[in-house]
Amino acid sequence: MQIDPFGVEMWMNAHETRCRHNIAETCVDSLTVGELLRLAGRNDDDLSALLAMKMTYGAIPGSDALRGAIAALYADRAAADVMICHGTAGANALVWQAMVGAGDRVVTLVPTYQQHVSIPKALGAEVVEVPLRPEDWLPDLDALQAAARPGTKMIALTNPNNPTGSLIDGDLLAEIVRIARAAGADLLVDEVYRGTAQTGPGATPSVVDLYERGIATGGMSKAFSMAGLRLGWVVGPPDVLEAVSHHRDYTTISVGRIDDHLATIALEQADRILARSRAITRDNLAIVDDWLATEPLVDWVRPRAGTVGLLRYDLDLPSERLCLDLLDEQGVLLTPGAVMGAEGYLRIGFGNPAETLRAALPKLSAFLRRRAAQ
Repeated sequence: MQIDPFGVEMWMNAHETRCRHNIAETCVDSLTVGELLRLAGRNDDDLSALLAMKMTYGAIPGSDALRGAIAALYADRAAADVMICHGTAGANALVWQAMVGAGDRVVTLVPTYQQHVSIPKALGAEVVEVPLRPEDWLPDLDALQAAARPGTKMIALTNPNNPTGSLIDGDLLAEIVRIARAAGADLLVDEVYRGTAQTGPGATPSVVDLYERGIATGGMSKAFSMAGLRLGWVVGPPDVLEAVSHHRDYTTISVGRIDDHLATIALEQADRILARSRAITRDNLAIVDDWLATEPLVDWVRPRAGTVGLLRYDLDLPSERLCLDLLDEQGVLLTPGAVMGAEGYLRIGFGNPAETLRAALPKLSAFLRRRAAQ
């Protein structure tokens, strides 16, 4: 299978270890194991449970406790509706491999996480990219309906959106469900940032709570601050999970028992973990807001959820060149829009520690003003 290089991942792999100020990070500030235990109302003694843990495969589909805790994140799901995978990236890949093949028609809302374009293309599908409206980074329903003609195999999107931070609320998601149902299409929604809305309780409805052919993927990396666990999941109809399980047998077998154990501790106290994440992202977004109010060379559509947004900049400079020069001169890391099909933009993360933003943003301003004066 030939597949396009993964632009964002290649960029981060090449540069994230050599910067002083990483504002390209997409995860909410990562928890230590000690912080996790305290948030979950446990203490260090709970780690003693690991001492007697035999390093077998464990429960192949994931422990009952873990799958039950994940099911509780949705309105009406049970443990049997959950398949454990290696991260949300693993979950997405397995869904695409299991559900789409050569000649299938796929409709993807862009910009998005590159998996949802490149994997179906590599599988031989016809991928139709429907752009989000740049004025609010939300779907144009007329354009989506025109693209999702009857016989469409899959419609795919990220919600909250990566890289823009836009949020499709329940009413708008119900309209997308209507379009998918009319087309007879499955609807895959990558929900890894779910729970981080900037207002209200933080979580909008999941696609699996609205559509019988809805497929949700998620994981421990973004909203749950534990990317190091490499644990994700698929929630969906029985036939989807069965198909995913056949592919999973070839690539995953099971996730690590320690990952399963720690993820269960976290997800049994999901409300506490997500409250921490919302506090961080809401406080940090206010820092970016204050900076933008004094920075004339960039603007954005303010994110409504997630940990990232797209900055539009007013310089005659390709985004990758801008980011490389910024890194060399100031030690500040951003992600160029060019690596995610959004030239003219820069992706900034605001889930990192507040002091990182406060140190990096003045340096970004100084860089932009020097380049504007040249």
